[in-house]
Amino acid sequence: MEQRVDMHAHFYGGGLVEMLQARQSRPCLRTRADGSAGMLAMNGEFPFSPAYHDISVGLAQMDRQGLSHRMLTFPGALCLDIQPGAEVAQAISAFNTHLAGLRQETGGRILGLGGLPLADMDLAVAEVRRIRRDLNLPGIILPGDCFNSVAEARSLAPILEAANETGCLVMIHPGPRVGGAPPDPAADFPQYRTSAVALQSQIAQTALTLILSDIQHLWPRLAFQVVNLGGTLPFIIERLESIGRHRNPDMPFPTARLRNLWYDCASLGPRALEAAVDLFGADRIFLGSDWPIFVDDPYTHALEPARLDPEDKARIAGLNALELIASLDR
Repeated sequence: MEQRVDMHAHFYGGGLVEMLQARQSRPCLRTRADGSAGMLAMNGEFPFSPAYHDISVGLAQMDRQGLSHRMLTFPGALCLDIQPGAEVAQAISAFNTHLAGLRQETGGRILGLGGLPLADMDLAVAEVRRIRRDLNLPGIILPGDCFNSVAEARSLAPILEAANETGCLVMIHPGPRVGGAPPDPAADFPQYRTSAVALQSQIAQTALTLILSDIQHLWPRLAFQVVNLGGTLPFIIERLESIGRHRNPDMPFPTARLRNLWYDCASLGPRALEAAVDLFGADRIFLGSDWPIFVDDPYTHALEPARLDPEDKARIAGLNALELIASLDR
């Protein structure tokens, strides 16, 4: 069977449902007027179906789409990880333990990136070490707003140092930092202006921070995964390079450093994927779905129709992911 690895999906199970039901403020779960469950997130409300927390639903969907493996992450965009440590640390730790158990129960089909109680740095550092040394999860998820500038990224130095000790996959996913808040929705059409245009721009900022700073030199054993094909980068790279030529001729834009990062194609399609392969190379890109927020089959929706060589498609479909995971399991 061809290896198809979904490297960008989320999971709200592992005890989080019960914890969110007991919370009195956002984020929390509530029963709607029609009897269905609703997630009151920091920036709105959405229907909370079993797909979010019942692993059997996700496994059945994987089978229908021919996915051999899936990387589930702690739901970072929910903003649970930036709540006071005393409120969430125990639940996050239990979730991470559950995620590790799913890898065993599914024969390795389910992989996972753990969450951290980011408001308590000591607890967060200890949890990074537990995630890698005891649970053998391949990595962690961190909020994108922590990487909007080099200074903000360096505030995570203790976490990055702990992750670097064993090597670690670090997914940087849109979400606010401790003390921050989700962006205010646009006055009109927020589903497009805020959830697509603004979000993709913020993701590009993440990649800029990583390649324009010394972060990768300080912590060379970290593999950074930038979601959604690096945001707008594949489409504005020529402008970035032009700015470098005209304003900083002695320091051109370091395009080559973009190949130091990993990218997934979650929620995007074949044309975006082709542009990203031209810029980053097929050997730096993963398949990704953003399940259960998006339900498209990432292979048939994005990769199969892309104008790419069969060898490149095979790498994106699963070989890149499985090789990286194997290197972190050593």
